[in-house]
Amino acid sequence: MAASSASACLVGNGMSTHCSKSNLRKFLYSRRLVPSTSLQSLGKRAKAGVVKASLEPRQNGGRRDFLKLLLGNVGVGASALLGSGKANADDQGVSSSRMSYSRFLEYLDKDRVKKVDLFENGTIAIVEAVSPELGNRVQRVRVQLPGLSQELLQKFREKNIDFAAHNAQEDSGSLLFNLIGNLAFPLILIGGLFLLSRRSSGGMGGPGGPGFPLAFGQSKAKFQMEPNTGVTFDDVAGVDEAKQDFMEVVEFLKKPERFTAVGARIPKGVLLVGPPGTGKTLLAKAIAGEAGVPFFSISGSEFVEMFVGIGASRVRDLFKKAKENAPCIVFVDEIDAVGRQRGTGIGGGNDEREQTLNQLLTEMDGFEGNTGIIVIAATNRADILDSALLRPGRFDRQVTVDVPDVKGRTEILKVHANNKKFDNDVSLDVIAMRTPGFSGADLANLLNEAAILAGRRGKTAISSKEIDDSIDRIVAGMEGTVMTDGKSKSLVAYHEVGHAICGTLTPGHDPVQKVTLVPRGQARGLTWFIPSDDPTLISKQQLFARIVGGLGGRAAEEVIFGEPEVTTGAAGDLQQITGLAKQMVVTFGMSEIGPWSLMDSAAQSADVIMRMMARNSMSEKLAEDIDSAIKRISDEAYEIALAHIRNNREAMDKIVEVLLEKETITGDEFRAILSEFVEIPVENRVAPAATATPVTV
Repeated sequence: MAASSASACLVGNGMSTHCSKSNLRKFLYSRRLVPSTSLQSLGKRAKAGVVKASLEPRQNGGRRDFLKLLLGNVGVGASALLGSGKANADDQGVSSSRMSYSRFLEYLDKDRVKKVDLFENGTIAIVEAVSPELGNRVQRVRVQLPGLSQELLQKFREKNIDFAAHNAQEDSGSLLFNLIGNLAFPLILIGGLFLLSRRSSGGMGGPGGPGFPLAFGQSKAKFQMEPNTGVTFDDVAGVDEAKQDFMEVVEFLKKPERFTAVGARIPKGVLLVGPPGTGKTLLAKAIAGEAGVPFFSISGSEFVEMFVGIGASRVRDLFKKAKENAPCIVFVDEIDAVGRQRGTGIGGGNDEREQTLNQLLTEMDGFEGNTGIIVIAATNRADILDSALLRPGRFDRQVTVDVPDVKGRTEILKVHANNKKFDNDVSLDVIAMRTPGFSGADLANLLNEAAILAGRRGKTAISSKEIDDSIDRIVAGMEGTVMTDGKSKSLVAYHEVGHAICGTLTPGHDPVQKVTLVPRGQARGLTWFIPSDDPTLISKQQLFARIVGGLGGRAAEEVIFGEPEVTTGAAGDLQQITGLAKQMVVTFGMSEIGPWSLMDSAAQSADVIMRMMARNSMSEKLAEDIDSAIKRISDEAYEIALAHIRNNREAMDKIVEVLLEKETITGDEFRAILSEFVEIPVENRVAPAATATPVTV
C-alpha cells in the first residue's frame, strides 16, 4: 500500500529544497519533531528557517489540512510542488543535525541510542540519542551508514534498541495530493490570467467577446449603426474646401443615381492632411452625422500590438465587419501610426507594423476589393506615409485642412460663440485679425479661456479685456508678478519701446497693438504687433522690417545704457532674427547670392531619419557665402535700429515715462505720442480704432 505526503516548505537565505524517499517522509510526518542543537543555533544566527508541515494520517481531516497548507505555500515552494514529490532526509525533521558513523558507534557502546529508523536500504539512519551536551535530552540526528551489516543489527538486539526499516511504498491517498500539488501552480496562474482578462474588458468574457483571452485578433473599432455624433456640417467652419469634398461623398451615399448615371464611382478613400487642431476629426464626426450609413471608427495605434500577426488580424476583422454592413464608412484616425513608409525601420523593416500595413493595402484595394466601403483617414504626417497607401484606388482624394485665414477664423469664432455672452465692445473680426496662425482648436480654447476669466472676475459677459488677456496667455504664457520700480524695470521699458519705435519707423512692419511691462512666461515685457492683413505672402521688405524691429530692443539697451550694460533679455530676439535672416538667404533666395534654394528638402523633413540621411548639397565656399550673407543682413538691420533709437531719444523718453506709469499702453496711444516727435511712414500709418462692431451670433 503506497504512502507518501508531499511537503511544502518555506525556504530562505540560500537554503534549497531537495528530493527524498517518500517512506522517510511518512515516518517524519507521523511523529512529533524535536528541535536539534544545530537548528537552535541556526535560528539564533537568523540565517534561515525551514517550516515543516506535520501530518497525522490516522487522524480525521489530516489530509485536508495538509492540502490547505500545500496550496497556501504554493507560491513560495513552487519548486518543491513541481518536483517529483519525493524529498531527501535533509528536508525532513532531521534538518542539518548530523552525526558521524564513528560517533554513532561510540553512542551505541555507551547505551545512549534509544531508537533507530533505517531508510534507503539501510544506508541512512535517523537516530534518537541522549546527548550530554543538551543536558541529557533526546536528540534526533542523521547518520550515513556504510551499509546494513548483520553485526550492527545484532548489536541493536543486544542493546535492546528499538529499530525499524522503512520501505519505498506510498499509500494510495498521497498520490492524489502529489498530483494536485504538481498542478496547483499552473492552474492558479491560468485562472489568474483569465480573471484579469475578464476584469480588463468589463466582465464580457464569452468566446469571441472582448474579454476572451485569445480574442486579440478581433478589431477594436467602435461601430455605430446609426451614428449620433451630435456634429453636422453646420458645426464645421473655416475649411470650406474640405467641407465641400465631404458633402459630395455624403450626397453620393444618399443619391448615388445622380453620379452613376454619368459613369462616376464613389471615392474609395479620402485622406485628411493638416496640422494638429485644424478640424480633421471634427470633419469625420460631421460626415458620420450626415451620411446616415453605418460608421466604424478606430485609431491607427490600435492595430499595433506586441504579438506577431495581431495587427493584420484586426485589419481583416475590421473589413470583414465593414463588408457585412456595406455601404459604410471606416474612419482611421492617426493613420501614420500604421502607414509609415516601409523599409525605413532598423533591421530591414520586416516588422509587425509593416505586416499590418500590407494587410491594410490588400483590404483597401486588393484582389477581392471592398465595394461599398469608404475609408476616411486623418494624419498630420503625410510626408512619412507609404506611397502605395497614397495612390488612387486606395485614397482617391487628399484633402488639405490647413490653418484658417482671417475669414475662416471669423467663421470659426461665430460657431464657438453661439453659447457665450459678450459685451458690446467685443468684435469677432478684431479677434480674428489678432490671431494669425491660430487653428480651430486654438480659437475654441481662446473663447473658453475668456469665459473662465470672466467668471473668475464675477462678470456676466465676456469683455474685450478677457479676450485680450486670453490671447496673451495662450501665446506668451501665464501672467507674472509686475516688477517693482528700479533699474531693471526701466531697462525693460526702454527695451520694449525700442522694439515698438524701430518697428513703427521701418517701412513694411506690422503696426503695434500694445506695449506692456506685465511679465508673461519667460518674458519680462512684451510688445505686440498685429498684421494689417492675413500674412499669406510676405515680401522681402516686410521680412527685413521684422529683423529691424527684433533688434530694436538690443539697440535701445546699447544707446541708453551703454554697450557694457546690454543684458541677456535680447536672447530670444536674436534667435528669431537669425533664423529669419537664414531663411531669407537659403530658402527664399533674398540675398546677393541669388535666387537659389540652398537647403536640401530632406534636411527640412520632420522625420529625424530623413534629416540624418540628407546630403549636404553645398560646398565649403558656398557655406561661407551663406554665413556672410546672413551676417550682412543682420548688421544692416542693426545699424538702422541704432539710428532710429539715436534720432528719437526724446520721443522714447516720453513713451517710457508713460509706460512706467500705466504699465500697458495701446498701439493708438503709442502712435499718438510718437507722431508728436517724428513722422510715421505712410505705409505704417494706422487709423485710430473705431467703435467695435458688437458680436452677432
